[in-house]
Amino acid sequence: MLIALGRLFRERLFVSRGLIAFFLFASFGVLWSGLTLPLAAAPWHLSTAQIGLFGLAGLAGALGASRAGRWADAGRGNIVTGSALALLAASWPATGQATWSLWLVTAGVIVLDFAVQAVHVSNQHLLTAAHPHRTSSVIGGYMLFYSLGSATGATATTALYSTAGWVGSSILGAAFALCALAVWAVNRYTIQTLQRNVRPHTSTLGQDLEFRP
Repeated sequence: MLIALGRLFRERLFVSRGLIAFFLFASFGVLWSGLTLPLAAAPWHLSTAQIGLFGLAGLAGALGASRAGRWADAGRGNIVTGSALALLAASWPATGQATWSLWLVTAGVIVLDFAVQAVHVSNQHLLTAAHPHRTSSVIGGYMLFYSLGSATGATATTALYSTAGWVGSSILGAAFALCALAVWAVNRYTIQTLQRNVRPHTSTLGQDLEFRP
């Protein structure tokens, strides 16, 4: 298992999608670990139950991302990833207005959850298409980035909020989103070229995406 995971870390596709997942879920963690703080404070003083309603807005965005799987099946996974990451970054200016507009926060939450789920689905689709005979190991390795990103975002926003408030946390969330977008941009053309030359659902894509010394 460890040997197989070590080999995956030599593949450009796996590493790039893993880094995207890390920054993606760090941004996600900033929102859902930090948003309760400004909503519970002045001027809103929302209860725990009222704050929980924002999760329903996030669910609406996540459900909307179900189409991302069909787009990925049609060979548009890489385009979906870039577009959704741009939406993720764009959602933070709205979500950052938690101290004066709940409507903007709601809109930002919906867009952010849509973007996160769309990227997550597209990432997994590309990885399983590249490794159809070892999907469990490749997704298991991918989820390491997911877990580390979520923990990083949650820890960072809690620490930053005490000194910079929700504005500072929002800037951090946007920065994580832009880092994910930068990773996608750097690897975009390499992956697109290989996708055109390799049939879907074969294992050679991951092999061809190995880092070369």
